[in-house]
Amino acid sequence: MVTSEGLRAAMVDGLVADHVAKGLTMRPEVEAALRAVPRELYTPGVALEEAYRGDNAVITKRRGAETVSSVSAPWLIAEMLGQAADAFDGGLLGRHVLEVGSGGYNASLLRELVGPSGSVTTVDIDPDVTERAVACLAAAGYGDVTVVCADAEQLIEPRRRFDLIIVTAGAWDVPESWIAQLAEDGVLVVPLRTFGMTRSWALRRVGDRLVSHSQRLCGFVAMQGAGAHEMRYVDIADGVHLRLDEGEQITAESVAGLLPQPREQVWAGVSLPPRTVLADLDLWLAVHLSAEVDQFVVLSAQQESVDAGVVAPAWRFGTPAALHEGTFSYRSALAWTDGRFDVGACAHGPDAAAAAERMVAHMRDWVDGGEPSPALQVLPAATPDGDLPAGTVLDKRHSRVVLTFNPA
Repeated sequence: MVTSEGLRAAMVDGLVADHVAKGLTMRPEVEAALRAVPRELYTPGVALEEAYRGDNAVITKRRGAETVSSVSAPWLIAEMLGQAADAFDGGLLGRHVLEVGSGGYNASLLRELVGPSGSVTTVDIDPDVTERAVACLAAAGYGDVTVVCADAEQLIEPRRRFDLIIVTAGAWDVPESWIAQLAEDGVLVVPLRTFGMTRSWALRRVGDRLVSHSQRLCGFVAMQGAGAHEMRYVDIADGVHLRLDEGEQITAESVAGLLPQPREQVWAGVSLPPRTVLADLDLWLAVHLSAEVDQFVVLSAQQESVDAGVVAPAWRFGTPAALHEGTFSYRSALAWTDGRFDVGACAHGPDAAAAAERMVAHMRDWVDGGEPSPALQVLPAATPDGDLPAGTVLDKRHSRVVLTFNPA
């Protein structure tokens, strides 16, 4: 007989194994919280097997075809909670937490982690979401979680400071209110988009800035309200799109006719193990190519277009790409041999061979440099250039984001 307890145990066992496969270790208290909280109470109307799939985000509200609220996938929740706990000596016990984005399930896990001497406040802009969270939390026995309906771009409790702010919606920027509500040495865990690619960053407050502690690949429903930022898309073929997120100026006309031109393929000539963190390579390419080409962009494609051979991206949901002097290049699908792989680039246009080689040269540099991981700082928008740390600067609405890479 299928039971919620049995499915929950199997889900957590799978999440622990997934951590091991990624070279991570799940903290015991995070594992205990996942085993304790009944996820099915936050996913009413969903089959138990679906609620307890470790890779499954359960959509709870749509607006037309757009997903505006969901209960996040357990694998992602587990990794972000681990990021948060790892950033504090002694973990989250006794900490005071603000969650931005209310599904209820994550708030209950946080309530388990902070213990009786800690507190959890969760905020969402959508009254339907907060009403649902209140009901689900009460049904699961977590009625002491404070639920607030408000736009988290604004101060939630002006005179209060939180040890941890954890955001469960995709953010393009870091508003001043989050830093203002964060205790000195407090931590913000936020899915932040840079160059159109999202990473969950654990960021520690140091004075008026935030300094990264860890990062993970992730994806989330986009932020609503005053913090919303619309991502633009340009179609370059049926089912093939360019993602524009940092003010890039590209028209459909300027890229029309590129893909039908002959494809050049160049390989780096490396042999990498499956555990290689290619998300770090993608940010490496973004940082280095953005300084050299006319436009750095992200390529996405429908599966039908990949199957038809229109494009051969490394990941169809978001692959680094570049436009330069009428030539288009992107990181290509991997070439596997005996359980290891090579990385490469495809290019189309009058200077395709050189464009593919330029991208591949940066891939070789990343591998030769020991596959360094990215680091990030967030500073106030008014910070003068002379006061910025070295790195690649992205100017957002409220902040200046600086990306660098840690020596391997």
